[in-house]
Amino acid sequence: MSHHLAGPPPGLLPMLAGGNGVPANPDDYLFEPKLDGQRVIATIGPAGVTLTNRRGGEITATYPEVADLARVLAPHQVVLDGEMVAFNERGQSSFQRLQRRMHVAEPSPALVAQTPASFVVFDVLWLDGELLVERSQVERRRVLDRLAIKGPAWQTAPVLVASPEELMAAGRRLGLEGFMAKRRDAPYLVGGRSPAWWKMKIGRRREFVVGGWSSGQGSRQTSIGSLSLGCYDVAVSQAGPPQRLFYVGQAGSGLNEEMIRQLLQLFAQIQVPAAPFVNPPRLPLHWVQPVLVVEIAYIEVTEAGTLRQPSIKGLRTDLIASEVVFDDDLVDRFVSR
Repeated sequence: MSHHLAGPPPGLLPMLAGGNGVPANPDDYLFEPKLDGQRVIATIGPAGVTLTNRRGGEITATYPEVADLARVLAPHQVVLDGEMVAFNERGQSSFQRLQRRMHVAEPSPALVAQTPASFVVFDVLWLDGELLVERSQVERRRVLDRLAIKGPAWQTAPVLVASPEELMAAGRRLGLEGFMAKRRDAPYLVGGRSPAWWKMKIGRRREFVVGGWSSGQGSRQTSIGSLSLGCYDVAVSQAGPPQRLFYVGQAGSGLNEEMIRQLLQLFAQIQVPAAPFVNPPRLPLHWVQPVLVVEIAYIEVTEAGTLRQPSIKGLRTDLIASEVVFDDDLVDRFVSR
């Protein structure tokens, strides 16, 4: 059933993903990259472009680079759903980088030039008088592809033809955040959370060296609140430069009572008065010899060189601390310093 309207419907709110992980029957889904940015609905017509955020608040002035999209899409009037993103040097969407833009109501031309944002479109909700939300994902995607949205500050998210296993493997290799799975036959649930859309998050996992710890809060003051994590810049070699341990953040999520008990016993034997890091944080921490290794899951390395949302997966007694060295993700953040 289609609804014919005189002008674009005001204030449509975006549909949100209700599933996490890989759906059971992947053949029933379309796959797209998961973008790490700000969700935006764009209403485009003769009066120009109006952008609203996930809650319906207007943010048009925040992203002046998409103003020209109305001229490019004319004579069409359209309501699009997508994500405002800032790409890093590797072409990955960086939420950290977008932070410089998304809280600035009217950015200066200098800021826009220094940190450009792009509108990546993945759905069309209304077009030239017709509300499309009751049409299937596949039908809406066909309509979107016909609009051929591609330009200096806007593009259409690709549909990826691969199995979930292939996508996740490629995503890990490329350092992507994850993918979206969208059921082919599903309508668009305006302003609702729908099980028709799934977030397939990759996340990253690797080992880090423990160089210190913070006391817990409240009743856990005699306990461990978080671990101070680090990584060496180079592998041990007799001829090469000495290793330097770089601080990459605190992780407390994932600590359980058994691990805390084990760590407190170990820390009592390896405590030291000074920080083992070349860039110690200005925090009230207890320092230890950098001999313990932990496995950490995290989303990304921020531009400040700290781990975003780290979670402790366990101690790695099978690894030697001096062999825990930078990967590409971390080298990018520290080598330039």
